[in-house]
Amino acid sequence: MNFTSRARTRFVYLLTLLLATSMVAKEDKRPNVLFAFADDWGWPHAGAYGDPVVKTPTFDRLAKEGALFHHAYVSSPSCTPSRGAVLTGQYHWRLEGAGNLWSVFPDKFDTYPELIGKSGYATGVSSKGWGPGRTETGGRQLVGARFKNFTAFLKQKPKGKPFCYWLGSSDPHRGYAKGSGKKSGMDLSKIKLFAHYPDSPEIRGDVADYYFEVQRFDRLVGAAIKALEECSELDNTIIVMSGDHGMPFPRCKSNNYDSGARIPLAIRWPAKIKAGTVINDFVSLTDVAPTFYETVGVKIPADVTGRSMLGLLAGKDNGDRSFVIHGKERHVPGQEKPDMGGYPTRAIRTHDFLYLHNFKPNRWPAGTPHYKKASVGNAWLADCDNGPTKTYMVQNRDKDAHHRKLYDLAFGKRPADELYDLKKDPGQLVNVASDPAYAETVKKLKDQLFAELRKTGDPRVTGKGADFDKFPYLGGAPKFQGPKKK
Repeated sequence: MNFTSRARTRFVYLLTLLLATSMVAKEDKRPNVLFAFADDWGWPHAGAYGDPVVKTPTFDRLAKEGALFHHAYVSSPSCTPSRGAVLTGQYHWRLEGAGNLWSVFPDKFDTYPELIGKSGYATGVSSKGWGPGRTETGGRQLVGARFKNFTAFLKQKPKGKPFCYWLGSSDPHRGYAKGSGKKSGMDLSKIKLFAHYPDSPEIRGDVADYYFEVQRFDRLVGAAIKALEECSELDNTIIVMSGDHGMPFPRCKSNNYDSGARIPLAIRWPAKIKAGTVINDFVSLTDVAPTFYETVGVKIPADVTGRSMLGLLAGKDNGDRSFVIHGKERHVPGQEKPDMGGYPTRAIRTHDFLYLHNFKPNRWPAGTPHYKKASVGNAWLADCDNGPTKTYMVQNRDKDAHHRKLYDLAFGKRPADELYDLKKDPGQLVNVASDPAYAETVKKLKDQLFAELRKTGDPRVTGKGADFDKFPYLGGAPKFQGPKKK
C-alpha cells in the first residue's frame, strides 16, 4: 500500500470515527428520566396542595419549577396493580393476574424501563419498584438493575449514558413509629382530617405519624435532586414525583374514592414544561409510560392505553381529558370461606360527579369483620391495613350515631351503584345513586364508564371477570389483633 492509499484509508477511518462520535454525542443529549414513587402517599398531602401541616419542600419545588396536577389518579388503589399499570402504561384490568395484589407479572407484558433500556439507556431501581409479587420468569428485571441508592447508580452507570431510574421507597407505608409526628413538632390541631373520620387524638396522631414518613420520602427525592445538580444533569432530566395510591387508612387505600385513588403529581422538565404550570385536566398514571416513551424517542407500543402528557403540558392536547376511570380487583382475599375473591369496582370521575359500580355488592368492601369465618385465617377487615385509626373506629363504632355512620362508610357493605355530587358533597359521603333526581346522571355515567371498559377489554364486561378471583395470591393479610394484654 502506497502513502496515498494509507492516507486515504486513515482519512476514511478518522471520518468514520468522527461521525460515530458525533452520533454518540447526539444520543447522549437525550433527556434522563427520574421517576420518584412513594408507597401509600395520597392526595392532598403536600404543601403545594395547601396542607397546613405536612412539609414537602421538594415536591413543592418541582411543582413551582414545573407542573402541578390537581386531578391525577391511579389505575387501582392497590400497590401491585397500580405499579403494574405505571410500568406498562395499561389499565390494571388488562394485566391478567397482575391486576391483583401479591400476584404474578406475566411475561407477555413489556415495561417502559425494559424498552427504554433497549434503546441505549442505563436503567435502575432502588427500594420498592414493582410488587409485591413475583415475575412469571424468575429474575426478570421489570424496572432495571437494583442499586443501594440513586447515588450508587450514578457512580456505576456508564459515563455519558442517559439513564432511566425508578426512585422507590417504603414510605409512607405502615408501620409507623407511634408518636413520631407529634415528637417532630407537628401541631396536631391543624391537621385536616378527611370528613369520613371521627375527630379524635388517636386518629390525629396516626395521621401525623403518616406525615412524618411522607416528609422522609420528600427528603429522599430532595437528595436525588441535589445529586443531579452536582453532576450538572438536573435540567436535562424529566422528574416525575407521585405515589401509588391513597394513605393506608380506612376508606382510603384499596378504595376508589378520591381518598384512595387520587394522588399527588408534579413534573419538572425545563426544556418542555414552563415553570408554574397548573393542570386541572384529568390524568391517569397509565399516562406516565407513554410520556416517558415520547420523551426519549421510543415508539409507544400499540397495547398502551395511557396517553402522553407532553402535549397537555405544552397546551396542545386535543384529546378528551374531562374524566378519568379507575378500578380495583382483589387487594387482600378478605371474604368469608370459601370465597377467595376481592371487591371488584370500576369508577369514573368528572369534575362534577364520582360514579362507582361495585360488581359484587354482596361481598365486604373492606373484608369481613367476622375474622373466624375468613378465607385467610383470622383475616380481619383485611382490605384495610391495621393501625390506630382502624382500631379506634372499630372499638368506638357504637359510641354514638356519628361514629356508627363513619364506621359503616369505611367497613359496611355497599350497593352496586354509588354516585356522589361533588359540588354538594366533596367529601363523597352521601350516595345519591338511588335518588330519582339523579337517575339520568347515573345512567349517563354508567354508560360512559362501561363503554370505556369495553373499549379497553376489561374482563369484568367481557364475561371473564371471575378469572381475577382464581389467580394465585402470594401474600398474607391483616389479622385480628385481639384484646390488649394488661
